[in-house]
Amino acid sequence: MIDHTIGTREEWLAAREQLLVREKEHTRLGDELAQLRRELPWVRLEKEYRLETDDGERTLAELFDGRSQLLVYHFMFGPSYEAGDPVNSSIADTVEGVLPHLHARDVTFAFVSQAPLQKLQAYKRRMGWSFPWVSSAPGEFNVDLGFSHTEEQGREVVAEMMGSGGLPPIVEHNARTAGTDVAAYMTESPGFSTFVRDEDDVYHTYSTTWRGLEFLMGYYPILDHAPKGRDEGEAWQLWLRRHDEYELPLTAAVA
Repeated sequence: MIDHTIGTREEWLAAREQLLVREKEHTRLGDELAQLRRELPWVRLEKEYRLETDDGERTLAELFDGRSQLLVYHFMFGPSYEAGDPVNSSIADTVEGVLPHLHARDVTFAFVSQAPLQKLQAYKRRMGWSFPWVSSAPGEFNVDLGFSHTEEQGREVVAEMMGSGGLPPIVEHNARTAGTDVAAYMTESPGFSTFVRDEDDVYHTYSTTWRGLEFLMGYYPILDHAPKGRDEGEAWQLWLRRHDEYELPLTAAVA
């Protein structure tokens, strides 16, 4: 049995017109927020951050790769991780396909993680990605921006979660799929940061995290237009798999 309102074409058209008014309001609000985001004050970076890349150690300024804008996704992949979790990996899948279009607009996009470069390279090969992925372990870049933490801080976060109703299922699930324990998993936070370069000066212009990252999850806005929507319920994001695991049985995919 279909548990949904059924109507005539005329009723659908009338309801669709009402919804269109709200959708246009949403679009205009999005434009306003984008403008406010661009108007945030820029903060000049005083440190010369150094990161480990496929081509050796490079400064943050060198990661711009000749462009004036640098976008960074702080991929949750800590030193104890053996793999990237499905959620962060799904974001990487989304970004991979848009790189040529970003480059055309004077934008470089790079991924940064705290794990050793060798681990990142191995996982990148498995997933078939080509974007720049660098390790922030040589310096304090990820720590200073608030996306990498100590093991003690990871344990404190877990203790706070346990004291306020328990760990969300997605945390335990992602820790398991990353091959680490929950406290070590929580030494990392996902994030997105933007930078602009003016000659020798680099400025931090914007950062966001957690649900603020949904704009990078291209499947969500598509599902939001599907008849059943995201259809996640309490199993928030637990359905996500790495792109090479969807054909596997559920037990094998999360082992």
